Amino acid sequence: MIFQQDAHKNSLQISCGIQMTLSGFVTDSRSAWGKSAARGAETHHLVHHSADVAAVFLTLLDQPHWRARAEAAVGRVLSAHEMRCLGALVFLHDIGKLAPGFQAKAWPEGHGLTLRGHLECGWLWANLPRQDALAGAIVHLARWPGMGEWLAALFAHHGRPVPKPGSGKASEAFPLLPGYDWQAEEAVLGKALLHWFPEIATAAPPPPAPTFLHFFCGLLTLADWVGSDRRAFPFEAQFRPNYWQTAQERAEARVAAIELGSSPPLRGPAGWGLISDYPAPRPAQQALGALPTEERLILLEAETGAGKTEAALWRFAALLEAGEVDALYFAVPTRAAARQLHSRINLALRRMFDVAPEAVLAIPGQAVAGEAVGTRLPDFNVLWDDGEKNPARWAAEHSARYLAARVAVGTVDQVALGGLQVKFAHLRGTALSRALLVIDEVHASDPYMTETQGALVRSHLALGGHVLLMSATLGAAARRKWRSEPQGDLAADAALPYPAVWTSWGLHPVVADPDGAKTVQVTAHDGWSGADAAQLAIEAARHGARVLVIRNTVARAQETFAACRDHAPDLLLAVNEIPTLHHSRFAVEDRALLDDAVERAIGKVSPLGGRIVIGTQTLEQSLDLCADLLITDLCPMDVLLQRIGRLHRHRRPRPDGFAAARAVILRPEDGLDPLTHRADNGLGAFENGPSLSGVYVDVPGLAATLDQIIEHPVWQIPAMNRALVEAATHPQALERIAEAHGWQSYRMRVTGKALAEMQTAGLCVLDRAAPMLMPNGRVRCFPDDENIRTRLGESGVVLTLPESTVGAFGRPITRLALPAHWSRGLTGDEIVSVTPGQPVTITVSDRAFIYGPEGLRQGGGNDA
Repeated sequence: MIFQQDAHKNSLQISCGIQMTLSGFVTDSRSAWGKSAARGAETHHLVHHSADVAAVFLTLLDQPHWRARAEAAVGRVLSAHEMRCLGALVFLHDIGKLAPGFQAKAWPEGHGLTLRGHLECGWLWANLPRQDALAGAIVHLARWPGMGEWLAALFAHHGRPVPKPGSGKASEAFPLLPGYDWQAEEAVLGKALLHWFPEIATAAPPPPAPTFLHFFCGLLTLADWVGSDRRAFPFEAQFRPNYWQTAQERAEARVAAIELGSSPPLRGPAGWGLISDYPAPRPAQQALGALPTEERLILLEAETGAGKTEAALWRFAALLEAGEVDALYFAVPTRAAARQLHSRINLALRRMFDVAPEAVLAIPGQAVAGEAVGTRLPDFNVLWDDGEKNPARWAAEHSARYLAARVAVGTVDQVALGGLQVKFAHLRGTALSRALLVIDEVHASDPYMTETQGALVRSHLALGGHVLLMSATLGAAARRKWRSEPQGDLAADAALPYPAVWTSWGLHPVVADPDGAKTVQVTAHDGWSGADAAQLAIEAARHGARVLVIRNTVARAQETFAACRDHAPDLLLAVNEIPTLHHSRFAVEDRALLDDAVERAIGKVSPLGGRIVIGTQTLEQSLDLCADLLITDLCPMDVLLQRIGRLHRHRRPRPDGFAAARAVILRPEDGLDPLTHRADNGLGAFENGPSLSGVYVDVPGLAATLDQIIEHPVWQIPAMNRALVEAATHPQALERIAEAHGWQSYRMRVTGKALAEMQTAGLCVLDRAAPMLMPNGRVRCFPDDENIRTRLGESGVVLTLPESTVGAFGRPITRLALPAHWSRGLTGDEIVSVTPGQPVTITVSDRAFIYGPEGLRQGGGNDA
């Protein structure tokens, strides 16, 4: 074997080797390629591609923020020689491409070889029984400790760890062939390694401690992606001994061009005037702006509409000026919120910078940078609608690269994917490390998401990153979990000041904002059918009110829409004069039209006049909407307050009868007890099921919320926020409610479900403190990540529609994502047929879907 592992010393040794010089070495056989195109007619030499990636890696490591994060991972300063040895390791990341079975992918047909993947072949190369590999350079590598761990990291550069194949396959994968001498090509690679990285003879990389190795995995994946881009690294098929200099020059230029280097300077000092034209910041903004930049985990609790977005931007500017961060990722709960916030962030960046970065919209399936929208081409390139070829848009062209953007605005799922054992998790986590991570509207309704977000945040902080958590409705139980504190007493937690900022020093009360206070009349309404909601909405809209209706399920939203369409179609939200509603089951292109239409209908500057906007959870958080009346299903208190945050958000004229903010909460006519036996409208659980299932299963929490609505028909926001949230989310309060209703066993099931979800998340989390090799020497591989992604709430399969398919609003659409539970048995590769019409019928495999202004429906009916 090339490497012989000593089980006692956990080191890799080799008996001997020879060192060769680079000059004058020429092979007579076919050269090994590292990148190819046009079915092998165009190639890039393997040594050149290896040099490209190594040069990018070292260029990244030479940037202050990447270096700082690497040194935080390793726990000390890295020496120049150690970094060069890391570059030498990266140079060998594609060593498996030497295998004839891989090279044959670019050869004419008829070679008779079994085609092989280069990652598997990398492991097989390491098992070859030779002691003079890499022109003798192997003697130096073999003395480095932990080479098994390093190899596991090297061969994970396509996004996930790769298992070791059986060692007996090595000779089969590396046969000696006429016309291609892989050993001679390996010698070229080895001689280049010795010549370009002479430090390997006397130095070594740092020991592969787990935290550093996981960081290295991500940086290598990033470097490989950058170094594989032909636009920046043109192909050269014939080996050139002085190519290393070329690779370094190209790497430095590309890293700068795609904004992976140091950020541009701010337009001026990082004061409030850089962020806003308002003469002075609001209290929550002032409180955040006054914090020292050394604080790395901050939690801002403030009411909706308190200016948390501008506060986060001010924090970003301060950290940027102090050299603490070099990028920003702004995570919000929904795609609609991301689209709206993306426009605001782009405007803010133009104010903050002379040469402003374009914020990337981090929504899978889309390519948006600044105001430009890209269309993916068959050759993996992207055509931008403004005709520009801006290299900095590179991060927008693939969802795995979103977190590598200078500034990105997207869903919180993209953050969670960096903390789970899914493809490209290492890339996401490492790319994010240089950024300020802002998570807007954290709350506790989903234990799985809370656990996965917490894992990523802890990893981010361990690398020296900065995190800002923001919420209007975070209960003490969730806050204490984020801050690693023990649970507290209900009375004490309910009496804490609000608004507030939490830092390593504890709680910092925020002065109440006199302009942020509002009075809300809350009313419980018996009955929550579509007809119930429609009747209330139509009556208010006919009196001139802008009505927002939020239902817990798509089915109930569609039912409400149908009832309104039958009686008052002219009052409904419309796109291109077609009445519609807002939920997640629309094509990407139509969702963008819907988001714009909602903002025009009930946004900050929407015109007076009655109208009805019906939607689901897609409208409840982080959106700058300003409805006159809210009609909503019963839901947990923290969610309800988020929904109320879309009500009377700005001071503006109101129709008669709606000068005071009003919220009508729909509840089941037969009470909440049946929900402990069967789920309805997203609440409660199915009878005798093995586990609780539903959107909101905590019936005691729902009862506590309803109690507050009945006992306190007028809510003073934000003065009552803390008391309301604790009354309906604190464990002690929920235990009392359960006991009063005889729901103790159900409460135990709810608690058990939360614990089970946290345990499930724990099994899926990427443990960056765990070695990449298990004690038995096997690679610690990722599980099937399809189930993990589905649990995150991502869509199921994405159907590619035939060209010229017309969507719900008369515009072309190209892709349509199915809900996960409609995707079972489908791969997304099936042929899709479309029968035009309004609505259109979409057939895939043995299934038919209806798509129109109501969104996607299964067969001819609705589905929860």
